[in-house]
Amino acid sequence: MEGVSVRKIKKICVFCGANSRKDVAFVNATFHLGEVLGKRKIDLVYGGGKLGLMGCVSTAVAQHERQVLGIIPSAFTVNNLVGETCGKEIKVATMQERLVMMMELSDAFIALPGGFGTLEELFQMISWAQLSIHNKPIGVLNINGFFNGLLSFVDHAVKQEFITPRARKILISATTADELVDKLQAFRFESDPALSKLKWSPSSSQKEKLDLTLRL
Repeated sequence: MEGVSVRKIKKICVFCGANSRKDVAFVNATFHLGEVLGKRKIDLVYGGGKLGLMGCVSTAVAQHERQVLGIIPSAFTVNNLVGETCGKEIKVATMQERLVMMMELSDAFIALPGGFGTLEELFQMISWAQLSIHNKPIGVLNINGFFNGLLSFVDHAVKQEFITPRARKILISATTADELVDKLQAFRFESDPALSKLKWSPSSSQKEKLDLTLRL
């Protein structure tokens, strides 16, 4: 990455599936991501528990003696529904509280293969970046072309002018863990001049009135 300014990333939040039925290629790539984070001295924030790919990435990071933080809704801890979290655990009341805490405590975000929950988390972070609620890099690890269809759809939405070319740059993708982390570190946030004027203050629910067309 010679000649490129590198963003300092200390903690990465990983979104991924908890389903135990998974392709061995997904398991291997997820473990490798955890190894890459560990070797680069990057700590992990994730959704807690030990099921599916969530258990794979948290175990791999912990094995490399990096900190692991699981943020989990209290409802999931009843009857040991998702298993024991690998590392420190913070319990929250709601899914939204969980996602807000993930955003606040992480320097970047990576999505691995998963279902509706993973996609919700990914697009929520992208939407919040578009609205200048945060300026942190977001990427998908495209294992075995899992995200090909999603990436094609996003590009289609750009062509149809529902997503701006500027906003499209928010979503990074790569096929290997090392390449993806390199891209996250090199990411430069380009905010929308109009959307960046929005005031996201906890003390006020009133947004500044803007004369603009929002294409969200």
